[in-house]
Amino acid sequence: MSVLLWALPGLPLITGAALLVAGRRADRRAPVIGVVVAALLVPIAVLAAITRPSVQAPMLAGLPVELAVDGLSALMAVTVTVVTLAVLVYSVAEFGRDEAASRFFGLMLIFAGAMLATVTATTLLGLLMAWEVMGAASYALIGFWWREAWRVRGATTAFITTRAGDLGLYLAAGAAFAASGSLDLDRLAALPGPWLDAVTAGVLLAAAGKSAQLPFSFWLSGAMAGPSPVSALLHSATMVAAGGYLLLRLSPLLHESGWGAETAVWLGAATAVALGAVACAQRDLKQLLAASTCAQVGFMVLAAGAGSMVGGAAHLAGHAAVKSLLFLTAGAWLTVLGSKDLDRLRGAGRRHRLIGAAFTMGALALAGVPPLTLWVTKDLVLSGAPTALWSAALVASALSAVYAGRALFTVLAPPTGRHRSRRPAPAAMAVALVGLSLPAAAFGAAALWWPGLAASPLEPVGAAVSAIVAVAGLAASAVWVRRGAPLPDAVATAGERWLGLEALARLVVVRPVWSLARALARFDDRVPAAGARGVARFGRAVAAAADERSERYLAAGVSSLARGGRVVSSFVEGIGERAIRALVGAVAAGGSRLGALARRPQTGQLHQYYAQAAVALAVLVLVFVLVVR
Repeated sequence: MSVLLWALPGLPLITGAALLVAGRRADRRAPVIGVVVAALLVPIAVLAAITRPSVQAPMLAGLPVELAVDGLSALMAVTVTVVTLAVLVYSVAEFGRDEAASRFFGLMLIFAGAMLATVTATTLLGLLMAWEVMGAASYALIGFWWREAWRVRGATTAFITTRAGDLGLYLAAGAAFAASGSLDLDRLAALPGPWLDAVTAGVLLAAAGKSAQLPFSFWLSGAMAGPSPVSALLHSATMVAAGGYLLLRLSPLLHESGWGAETAVWLGAATAVALGAVACAQRDLKQLLAASTCAQVGFMVLAAGAGSMVGGAAHLAGHAAVKSLLFLTAGAWLTVLGSKDLDRLRGAGRRHRLIGAAFTMGALALAGVPPLTLWVTKDLVLSGAPTALWSAALVASALSAVYAGRALFTVLAPPTGRHRSRRPAPAAMAVALVGLSLPAAAFGAAALWWPGLAASPLEPVGAAVSAIVAVAGLAASAVWVRRGAPLPDAVATAGERWLGLEALARLVVVRPVWSLARALARFDDRVPAAGARGVARFGRAVAAAADERSERYLAAGVSSLARGGRVVSSFVEGIGERAIRALVGAVAAGGSRLGALARRPQTGQLHQYYAQAAVALAVLVLVFVLVVR
């Protein structure tokens, strides 16, 4: 079974990397490859959930990478694979003929594989590795259409904000290793006092950043720059859910620290209320769904702090099905109608009934209408909660009914005639929407039979109050849509700007850090410059002193050398002159002797000249004869 567990994250990671390397050569085959791999992952995840395997591989000395499947990771693995399959089937209609299909499907598989590695990791080392890959893939997917600057800005904002939160996970890993020499997730709750607090703080920071909880929520607005399938996967079962999963996994750590559990409870409740209000003020359907994601993940964070592991896990899985369905319907309308503005989508559900039916199912589930999924899971989260916490969560539930109802009644209103397109949704989109509608509706009922839920049954009073609040919120939203009364400008502006969280972050964090960086830069420029000037002045003084002394020494040396040169020159010159004079005298004496010998034959007697000529001729003949022979 070890091969099975390695294949769960390994198959999408390796296939996705291969598609990226292949590039445009694989564009035609990439959709089929992506869907086939996603389809293979579902049975692998189911088998892993049944058999619960565990594997280990060496990485660093004493720090192996370990993967294992338990109850929580089994639920998450199945959820991630099912949602990934539905999203990639939908993506065939949108990217099946795109020139960048290989890049899109490759990144989506890597994204899903990193999440599968995250939910099966049992150590902070493996978790960090998968966490980093997921963050990098999300940046590439949000900025997928990189030629448009505003999309790249949204991706950059998301990446930098989540990376700031991710520093907490490094803090937690460093503190855990310093305290115990181990990075096992199950041992974190046993750390001694100061180290336990450091790890708890790091985990809360990382989870809040990744899951867009306060004050990091604003990055999720910019993440809507990505394609609709990216939003569906990112908001439902992968990156945004990762923070909630991490806190559920480490719920014992939060409770052991004491303050960590309390912080998680009220952080989740505050995010659920504040971002629920933001969702109510949105005019853009994708922005409404993005704000609602922050609010719904707030329930998961609340559950982790309250110790409601079963309710939090069930809400995580149910929200994944509901939110992926809603984002894909928003993408389908964007494809067939070319708009995601709520005013322009008025009546879209009546013109495109299949998409409208799917959206209706998802919106009713998001509103918490019984017996649909999120009605069950929210009540499980709040089972046994204190009155103050239950009241805050009830306000958040009422807001979710209002914003879900507003979107629902807008798309089901009588058409305005602004859009006359009757082009049906592509078959791949229809298959994905129908496939996700069933779990969005039925997961709540199935959750009642999930092992462990018998110990946390639904409270009749709480369940009834939740149902009444959901129906009342839907009724209020129906009246709001029918009257068409606009929100006050101040409220609408605050909602569309996500309560000014990004501006607040720039004011409180970015500007001070930037000012500090500029001050350090100026300090860095001035101090080395002053030091360099001091060194230069000292160097010039030393050089001047050295130059003065060197001139005296050099002059003395040159004078001595000149005197020595003259002596040597005179000596050499004397030797040369004597030798030349002797040589010239010897040559002259030899020449004189040769001249005397040459004059001796010149006697003036004729017979001696003939004799000399005869001897010379005889010698020539002898030489000739010898040469010829």
